[in-house]
Amino acid sequence: MTTPVTERPEDVAVKPTSGRAGTGAFLRKQVQQSLAFATLVVLLVFFSIASSNFFTPSNISGILLSTAVVGILALGTTFVIITGGIDLSIGTGMTLCAVMTGVFLTNMGLPLIVGVIGGILTGALMGFINGVNVAILGLPPFIATLAMMLVAQGLALVISGVRPIYLSGVVGYKDIALGALIPGLPNAVLILFVLAILAYLVLSKTILGRYTFAIGSNEEATRLSGVDTRKWKIIIYTVSGLFTGVAGVVIASRLQSAQPQLGSGYELQAIAAVIIGGTSLLGGRGSILGTLIGALIMSVLINGLRILSIQTEWQNVVVGIVILIAVFTDSLRQRRSAS
Repeated sequence: MTTPVTERPEDVAVKPTSGRAGTGAFLRKQVQQSLAFATLVVLLVFFSIASSNFFTPSNISGILLSTAVVGILALGTTFVIITGGIDLSIGTGMTLCAVMTGVFLTNMGLPLIVGVIGGILTGALMGFINGVNVAILGLPPFIATLAMMLVAQGLALVISGVRPIYLSGVVGYKDIALGALIPGLPNAVLILFVLAILAYLVLSKTILGRYTFAIGSNEEATRLSGVDTRKWKIIIYTVSGLFTGVAGVVIASRLQSAQPQLGSGYELQAIAAVIIGGTSLLGGRGSILGTLIGALIMSVLINGLRILSIQTEWQNVVVGIVILIAVFTDSLRQRRSAS
């Protein structure tokens, strides 16, 4: 009896794509990123013309700070979406991480670094549970993370007593987001850039990145090639949770408080940023640079609408339309690729 030959795990997803197909995929990626960047420029020009209050140092700083939180969430969920999954828990998960950081630093009086690490690991734990539910229990990612979203929302309210946890008395905590190691650049934005570089290196240079793309492209083929896809999916969701934890620490530092009712809706902004940046909801394709551009687009759009005094209800309508257009565009790309 002939034993089936399996590929070595390290060979998965690293085989070069044949000439014309590889060039086409590269060109499509570049076109998508160029279109996203052009959209960002158009929005900047439009809102600058529409309001003299838009292109001011204080407002630009506010946009960058908003982008930091959405961007950090988007970086983590990029990994999940590339696998063909989804994570709806990152918004309320971020809130729970912020609340737990507040509990560690104020109620328990732990040192700053210990409290911050505790908040980040809270996110990692949520990501790990999501990964187990998806990979081991076989739950659809939408259902598994929707359940976690509700659990995180409830725990944040229960643990905080439905009251903000103020962190202004914690020495040094404010500097995490609002300090400036580089003059003129808030630390929150610096954290975003550092994490983006780290995410890029992981996604493009490590075995975790190769397996992320391989699972999204064809999970069954990857599994038959000898890769423990369940283990790697758990790792990927845990990595996403780490980013959620960092976002929780950053937003609590920026606000100087852990707001237990904050966070709902952030998951939609982050997912929209990822899709606008060119990552496919069907998996197998995505980039960190595209995600960053998408996060900037979402922040500029929301900030610009507020500057123009557009009512919150209509802001939600516009954001919903943007998400719809992004998903529809992704669907068109998939159809063209298939044909």
